[in-house]
Amino acid sequence: MNAESFVLIATLVKARAGIVLTPDKDYMLETRLAPILRSEGLPSLDALALKLRDTRSEILARAVTEALTVNESSFFRDGKPFEHLKRLMPKLQAARPAGQKLRIWSAACSTGQEAYSAAIVLRELGIRDAEILGTDLSREVVERAREGLFTQFEVQRGLPVQMLVKYFKQEGGKWRVAPELRAMTRFEERNLLADHRALGRFDVIFCRNVLIYFDPPTKERVLDAMAGLLAPDGALYLGGAETVLGLSSRLAPVPGERSAYGLASSMALAG
Repeated sequence: MNAESFVLIATLVKARAGIVLTPDKDYMLETRLAPILRSEGLPSLDALALKLRDTRSEILARAVTEALTVNESSFFRDGKPFEHLKRLMPKLQAARPAGQKLRIWSAACSTGQEAYSAAIVLRELGIRDAEILGTDLSREVVERAREGLFTQFEVQRGLPVQMLVKYFKQEGGKWRVAPELRAMTRFEERNLLADHRALGRFDVIFCRNVLIYFDPPTKERVLDAMAGLLAPDGALYLGGAETVLGLSSRLAPVPGERSAYGLASSMALAG
């Protein structure tokens, strides 16, 4: 692949998904885009780049973007955010008017393990009146999340056996999420770079292990959007290698908690 083709593909992916591809990632393009080359009958990435120049190639552009999006997830990933969630949710429920649903957003949710993990936490706390929204750029992973069917390998990654037996039903060699969890969750395609104001306010937002793929201006943009949707006493959870420091004046770390952030104004009042 020549440099011009790489720049075209990298520019396309950054504009559509915020993901920054550097020249040292050319091997990743070759690996992940190989199925598209085969399905399109194209001999090379240069030929793919040439085809992407056509403004009518929206379906192809979408396929390329989704192929280069990292879809990695597991149940109760990293642990700490869910431990904090267990302590936080009863406080939020007590602070809300009777009948008001607690709302959680799992942004860049991949195949849904994070959203379903949050649903399990709420069920274990006895909280039923809640809505969990999972969103992702990729149509394929959103469909998988909606289906709620996971392999033995997937449920073994982070899901305690007692929770597996309690909240999943075996279907052949796979495991299906229980109806009570699916009733609390819904999934939709949504680009993290889109305007999210129509989604309304959330008590908790998960946006983990996705900012690491963005450049600083895009991180600022996403964090600012998240801050605008977060309840004053709510929490935003980021990945262990991510931070708001130096990127957002509207968010601040929750004292004593790793990867948990709240509105800076609320943190100041609490302090």
